[in-house]
Amino acid sequence: MFPTIDKKKTGCRIKYLMVREGLKPVDIQHYLGLTCVQTVYRWIKGVNVPTVDNLYALGELFHTRVDDILAGRGKTGKFLEAKLPEDRMIAYCNRVRRLKA
Repeated sequence: MFPTIDKKKTGCRIKYLMVREGLKPVDIQHYLGLTCVQTVYRWIKGVNVPTVDNLYALGELFHTRVDDILAGRGKTGKFLEAKLPEDRMIAYCNRVRRLKA
């Protein structure tokens, strides 16, 4: 099996980064020069992922690397992405739950 992009998780990351930067989907639409805001909503919902050009531009807009936007799965099924703050918090909460059980 080869590595793949997890569209749902990538959409969650885009939403998180938008909230962090105080941006709305229409702001992304205007920044990228998209004709339809629905494109951004499809990214957020995990239906589609941005093109490479749009990912690069989003990285500049969000002040982050493209790797921090994309989320993927490799051969082992483990996520191959860099950890964002919400990922670390989720992992911590899961670890605490396991310890209490």
